[in-house]
Amino acid sequence: MNFKMEKNILYRSASFFLAGALFLGSTVTVRATVDREAEAEARKNIPVETNEIQNWPDGPITTAEAAILMEANTGTILYGKNIHQKSYPASTTKILTTLIAAETADMNDIVNFSNEAVFGIERGSSNMGMDVGETLTMEQCLYGILVYSANETANAVAEHIGGTIDNFVAMMNEKAAEIGCTESHFMNPHGLHDENHYTTPYDFALIAREFFNNEMLCKMSSTLYYVIEPTDTQPDLLELWSKNKLLPGKSYAYDYLVGSKTGYTTDAHSTLVSCAEKDGMKLICVVMKEDSPAQFADTVALFDYGFANFQCLNVSEHETSYTPNDTGFFTANSDIFGSSKPIITLNEDDYIVIPNTADFSETTSTLSYDETKDASIATIHYTYHGVNVGTATVELEASAQTTYDFDSPVVSTTQPEEEKETQPKVIFINIIKILLIILCLAALFIIAVFLRAFIHNYHFGKRRRRKKLRLSPNRSLKRIKKKRRPFHKRRRRNNWDIS
Repeated sequence: MNFKMEKNILYRSASFFLAGALFLGSTVTVRATVDREAEAEARKNIPVETNEIQNWPDGPITTAEAAILMEANTGTILYGKNIHQKSYPASTTKILTTLIAAETADMNDIVNFSNEAVFGIERGSSNMGMDVGETLTMEQCLYGILVYSANETANAVAEHIGGTIDNFVAMMNEKAAEIGCTESHFMNPHGLHDENHYTTPYDFALIAREFFNNEMLCKMSSTLYYVIEPTDTQPDLLELWSKNKLLPGKSYAYDYLVGSKTGYTTDAHSTLVSCAEKDGMKLICVVMKEDSPAQFADTVALFDYGFANFQCLNVSEHETSYTPNDTGFFTANSDIFGSSKPIITLNEDDYIVIPNTADFSETTSTLSYDETKDASIATIHYTYHGVNVGTATVELEASAQTTYDFDSPVVSTTQPEEEKETQPKVIFINIIKILLIILCLAALFIIAVFLRAFIHNYHFGKRRRRKKLRLSPNRSLKRIKKKRRPFHKRRRRNNWDIS
């Protein structure tokens, strides 16, 4: 066999193996595609729990295995599908990482990239290409995490705040529990796969409420492009582009988007947590275990569903059952005579979220005294066909909190002489006690006038009777004397007159 023939045989063999590999690869790809489509179709048939609620708008069909749409301020669940199913969050984990960083670190802190931070991630996973010993500011790190989803940067931030990654992970679990999460457990700050790293749509929506309540984090998570300039401790120009298709200029751009974070691993599939706000309604959307780009399409569909089918109703403008109307029994220091309006009021900013087809009167309310805070003295919980739709607090007016209580013991405080001279003197008067004092004085005055008149009339009558007694005897004696004048005198006078 000559060399040319051997070469031809070799080429043919190589071509055969290459064709076989391509065939097998295409077969695997087609099979994987078919399997994914079948899985997506199966996920569409998963029941949507909120669609079973009486008079509740039917939500859209999604291919997510689990999803939730929550109104951020009230916590009302507008759409729920497997909301308590434990799922892998992938890189959406980073909203908890950056939330802790924003609350505990200064944005000018210098973050050092250690060997563990740089090489403690899976090879080929998302990273910014940072080298050991390089540094960035905390602000630059958070942009790197939220815009570019850099895993080594999440590690570096965790080490900077917690001392070690393990310590920071403990902080993550503590923060989640503090927020109210009961079905979550975190093992790392970046979200790369771990069997014990999981959460649920409901828990993650609670974390997202805190995250999207931070203006700086909202700005970072809605940034499409960010540049990190070279420095002495980081020599490269880093241009960071977001892969989030909800952002402006992308295929699923959403006008009312507040912020968003994507995630993906082979086990988690695609995940997405987002926030949008329109006409005073702020919605949180979490979709888990999706196939791209369905996570974006489903998120947009859920936002549109929420804004189109639900309304916010201010409680103080509609509530009548708990309206305080006992102005006579409450006082405040709003004016010198006390308060002219109730000092117990409903919080004017509290509202509930119910379907557009529902009326406020259709809600059911319960009063609780166990959840008071700050100036509140009670909380009213509202439900609609068994669904929690919001709360309102019953509060003391700010002026009423400092009303002087005449029955309280006097507490002496020492102040510098300068403060005593400059501090204005304010006297608070309790109108109820003032009225009582006025009424008492008026009653005493009336009684005094009555007694004086009575005594005066009593003495006058007595004097008249005594005067009559004094005058009557004299007059009687005169008449008696006249009658008893001696007869001979009368006779004598008569005789004298006759003669």
